[in-house]
Amino acid sequence: MSGPLRSVIANSPYWALLAALIVAPLFIENQYILQVMIFVGIYIMLTLSLNLLNGYVGLIALGHAGFYGIGAYASAKFSLDLGFPFLLSLICSGIVAGFFGYLLGRPTLRLSGIYLALATLGFNVVVWLLLLNWMSFTNGPLGIMSIPPPTIFGYEIETRSDYFYLILALVVLTIVSMHRLINSRFGRALVAIREDDLAAEAIGIDTTRYKVQAFVLSAFYAGLAGSFYAHFVKYVSPDSFTHIESFVILAMLALGGTGNLFGPVVGAVILIVIPEVFRGLLEYRMIIYGGILVVMMLVRREGLLGGRDYSLRLRFLDEPEPEYTQGDKFLPDTEGDENETAPALQGSERQS
Repeated sequence: MSGPLRSVIANSPYWALLAALIVAPLFIENQYILQVMIFVGIYIMLTLSLNLLNGYVGLIALGHAGFYGIGAYASAKFSLDLGFPFLLSLICSGIVAGFFGYLLGRPTLRLSGIYLALATLGFNVVVWLLLLNWMSFTNGPLGIMSIPPPTIFGYEIETRSDYFYLILALVVLTIVSMHRLINSRFGRALVAIREDDLAAEAIGIDTTRYKVQAFVLSAFYAGLAGSFYAHFVKYVSPDSFTHIESFVILAMLALGGTGNLFGPVVGAVILIVIPEVFRGLLEYRMIIYGGILVVMMLVRREGLLGGRDYSLRLRFLDEPEPEYTQGDKFLPDTEGDENETAPALQGSERQS
């Protein structure tokens, strides 16, 4: 079996799940269900972006809704005032949010623990106050209305199914890019910092630089989610980006688990779907989220899927690694290599 074909089959559970999500809108007639699925996608992006900080670097950030709001308002202004197409507004919104992530991360990442948490929470409050009171730019509490729907290569996104496919594409890109990122040298450096930042510095890792870069990337992904939200709802207001929203995202991450890409997805799905199923309890949402945080911290701090990494690959298709006895690893693998090395060894014996 060839390598590419083996890889496709080994990752078949992912392809099966993706195929099921692609065909799902064809069988779902209830538009409200599609809308809930779209919001699940938005919060998956937000929770994954927060996981980059909390899960892989070990930083406690409580102001993620600030970057979410910056991305939403930036995309609205780019589209309405500058006439940017959706894809350009999307990318520029992520860059703007990432820039604010740098402005916040550079001076505050020398802090740790509760002090960093308070600094990020204060950032969220400042952003909310600016959105609420900067009338000439954000229209204050009235918000920004009539945000145009996304148009991609001349095709206008109109229906709930169209929006679902768009957020599905963004979620897939987020997961794939984060998977590549975490399994790179950069990701291994982040994990080393999480485990022991002093030991990481001792082996030559610039911990401050890596933390700032992680902060920028986390804010960038949150900005992308905010941009999609603005064009999906077609209206943004400060009420959607308060510190309460940051705690909602944190509750999703705490429930699902940190340090892998499955936990944030599970946490976002559960805490978006459950309140919709029990709509009579919707006004008690924050009490439920707070209770979940308390229970998870007491019972299972790492969350439902935290504490380890998961894979859906079919491992029996992987090529087995060679087993070595003591010293065999350093012997030639082929007879040709042995024949080539034999004269050299004999020559060295003669010289000796």
